[in-house]
Amino acid sequence: MAHLRTHRTNTASCALGSDAGRKIDTSFLRSQVGYNARRAALHIIDGVVQRLAAYDLKVVEMSVLSLLAHNSGLTSRHVCAALNIMPPNLVGLVARLERRALIERRPHPSDGRAIGLYPTEAGMKLITEVEGVIEQAEVEAAPLLSTAERRTLIALLQKVYDKD
Repeated sequence: MAHLRTHRTNTASCALGSDAGRKIDTSFLRSQVGYNARRAALHIIDGVVQRLAAYDLKVVEMSVLSLLAHNSGLTSRHVCAALNIMPPNLVGLVARLERRALIERRPHPSDGRAIGLYPTEAGMKLITEVEGVIEQAEVEAAPLLSTAERRTLIALLQKVYDKD
């Protein structure tokens, strides 16, 4: 337990039943990258989800559409690898985006056996608008971060999960 004493004391109030107002020590959790990354992600994603609802899009659908808008013609395998999506999960996502006429499947130009995924004109128009909305949502979710701090935070988080 001595290691807990080295952390700055952080507390959170609890307003549940008979423990109303009880201070809870979160200092160890707040010293962990994963805990802080998850808390920040949940905070930011909540605002993103609310804004995407106006476009009838889920975060993962927006991610697929954005990836294809910037990398037209990727195969399903490439999309799965880039976004860490299981292939069976991508099938439904692609079908939904196709039904909405946001993407289309076409033969891959260099691999006759593969099918490329392409954004439609409507898909390009939608993702251009949505990407701007997402950028604004992130700025609003973390208003105390300067532009330089935001760039630094993104770079540091990428160092955690990028293998390159």
